[in-house]
Amino acid sequence: MTSPFHIEEIYSDDGSNSLRMPRRQVGNSPQGFAMTLLADYTLRTRAALPSAAIVALLTESGVTTAGARTAISRLARRGVLEGSRHGRRSSYRLSRAAAANLSSGGNWILTSTTAAAPWDRCWTIVAFSLPQDRSAQRRALRSQLRWLGYAPLYDGLWISPYELTPRARVQLEQLTLGTVTVFRGRQNVLGSISDRAPIEAWDIDAINRHYAEFLDSWTSLLPLVSSGQVDGAAAVRARTEVMDTFRRFPTLDPQLPVELLPAGWLRQPARELFAAVYDGLAQPAEQHVRAVVGRFTDSAPLGIRAHTTADLIAGVRADGGAGPAETGQPGEWQGPDPATHCDEADGPGPGRADLTARAPAVRT
Repeated sequence: MTSPFHIEEIYSDDGSNSLRMPRRQVGNSPQGFAMTLLADYTLRTRAALPSAAIVALLTESGVTTAGARTAISRLARRGVLEGSRHGRRSSYRLSRAAAANLSSGGNWILTSTTAAAPWDRCWTIVAFSLPQDRSAQRRALRSQLRWLGYAPLYDGLWISPYELTPRARVQLEQLTLGTVTVFRGRQNVLGSISDRAPIEAWDIDAINRHYAEFLDSWTSLLPLVSSGQVDGAAAVRARTEVMDTFRRFPTLDPQLPVELLPAGWLRQPARELFAAVYDGLAQPAEQHVRAVVGRFTDSAPLGIRAHTTADLIAGVRADGGAGPAETGQPGEWQGPDPATHCDEADGPGPGRADLTARAPAVRT
């Protein structure tokens, strides 16, 4: 399995949407860092920050001045940022579309790393076949399936333990026509060495190693966070980096059922560590962002507020309210109703739970 840490996240650059979120790279790209930084402190209000302040914050985190300015310019061209000018000073804020996307994405990151729902032991299977001359469409379909929590059991057969939701179905329908079949049912075990278990579509050992590496990287910082010894630029940088790393896990481990996982699965310890660092640094990081922005404005900076994991779960809204974002989560799936057997969901007969032969239905 190729690590989803290397997949293009959220949206690719070749789509038709006016909003084009930046591609994720291994590590922290300047654009990704800038987007996370603005989201962490202005998502609720969409406050405009002086471009000089954004550059200063990014350079504190190791981005070069030229790289910071280029990142801002490219995010503006993508529609992620909106620019304005007052005299000789330029400012930027998150666009409404980007804020909505990041709000729903933040909610998804937290809710999809909670304990998985009870599983009915059924699988959703997406089978597709696209001609060789439609390689771009094939890549887009695979990227969307990965983002929705699916993995390839075979080249043209992708699976998930959870139901395909109506919104996810609409997302997949937009990618291709008449070349995908989706159905849901139980595995018929052959009981031979040639029988491949569906869970083998995911590299379980590799996923757990990523969790272990995350824990190894951040556990040593926790005592310093708890004692208030991390502040200023270090707090901002650590908070941005821990978010930029942790948000990849929902695609890497899309709430795989605990029944299929080995003992000692590290999903929950990693989530708890992330929350401790991200929430523990919220106040000193917010104070530093305010101080830096204040150096480039004539009045006290307004609209800067660090949100916590509780805010993300509640749903940080760009209009200043709280609640689930209207745009829906970028990758959406749901566990089945434990009271409903997968063979009974759509009518009698085996494998009838979610049988469709219609138009379909992020990091390789």
